[in-house]
Amino acid sequence: MDETTLQALEQALELSSDNSILRKQVANGYYSIGNYEKAKKHLNILLQSSKDYDAKVQLAKCYSKLGDITTGLIVCEDLLANGDDDSEVFFMYVEFLISDGQITEAIELYQDYQQRNPHTAHDGIEAKLKLPSGGALDEDYVDEEEFFMEKPDINFSNVGGMDEIKEEIRIKIIHPLNNPDLYKAFGKKTGGGILLFGPPGCGKTFLAKATAGEINSKFISVGLDDILDMWIGNSEKNLSAKFELARANTPCVLFFDEIDALGSKRNDLKQSGGRNLINQFLHELDGVDSQNDGILVLGATNSLWHMDSAFLRPGRFDRIIFVGPPDEAAREKVLELQLAGRPAKDINYKKIASKTADFSGADIQSLVDYAVEEKLGESIKSGKIEAVTTKDLLNAIKKVRPSTKDWFNTARNYALYSNSSGLYDEILKKL
Repeated sequence: MDETTLQALEQALELSSDNSILRKQVANGYYSIGNYEKAKKHLNILLQSSKDYDAKVQLAKCYSKLGDITTGLIVCEDLLANGDDDSEVFFMYVEFLISDGQITEAIELYQDYQQRNPHTAHDGIEAKLKLPSGGALDEDYVDEEEFFMEKPDINFSNVGGMDEIKEEIRIKIIHPLNNPDLYKAFGKKTGGGILLFGPPGCGKTFLAKATAGEINSKFISVGLDDILDMWIGNSEKNLSAKFELARANTPCVLFFDEIDALGSKRNDLKQSGGRNLINQFLHELDGVDSQNDGILVLGATNSLWHMDSAFLRPGRFDRIIFVGPPDEAAREKVLELQLAGRPAKDINYKKIASKTADFSGADIQSLVDYAVEEKLGESIKSGKIEAVTTKDLLNAIKKVRPSTKDWFNTARNYALYSNSSGLYDEILKKL
């Protein structure tokens, strides 16, 4: 079935919107030609008035194709909650868990399923989970640390605006890796550290992933729960293990989100365990026992003023970059991404972007969500899909306030009275 035929069938649906058989046929047709957004749209409409099991399975497949992991998990959980032992849905659910990084749960569920259904296996899942054939673990099972690594599929072309920040990262990270001999001639090593700071929701994590994608390197994201341990000495071991994993897979971007929690001022810590962890962190950054060539350490924090000053000296995090609210060009890009795949028409992106100064990327997402929720209410009343317009977004701006203002109120004191080293010059410019 080609797209022209499907468009004709869609026109027929406008005259007979409650024709579930025709709508399911249209959804299947769009799925077969790879237009998963259109297929998803018709399946969602169909499921508002029907409990069609096959349609819901098809919807889960659409979310899988579109990379919408969170919604896909919800749909699969709903299907499996009915008690049906559907292997297709179960395997899809496990793949969603793997994509969401829930590796341990995926392994446990898959092995339990194998015990109940010994003759049903999924080679693709076993390969992703690095399980031997049949799903059983053995002594040679690959450690779960490998799942921390990924190769991001985004780069700087996916980051709207932020040109000055991207250029700083190019100078510090990308150019040295692309021209190692030239940098070696000048006595410069590849690798090093960059600390990103600024208000929450402004894209620090996204920028770190884009950096890894730009140099086609592996990316390891490290969170607090990956490091901190209740037993004395284990936190330091966990931190060292992440650095060793990065050293074994160079070039590699090692990203620490909310790094101020791991590198806070030692004078403020009452427990010696916290100070020991910071000392270990500094030890790893210096590469005293191992070479850090090819390891690119990126940290992100909302509270630079809580960081221990030892992290901020040259040789550790020797580039400290302010990531502020997106500029107008970046806000346009974020708006387009947030509205992609949603019913919208005649959107004046430039106008909306000009009215959202100081909005973070997360604030813009909240703005779009608010406008969409308003249109959903109207759609329920009218019985048809009402598209989001520029007017709806302008109305939403009156209800959503930029969250960055509170951050700047706090940062102002440090910028005015604790800026002898010039760390907060960019904040002063912004203010």
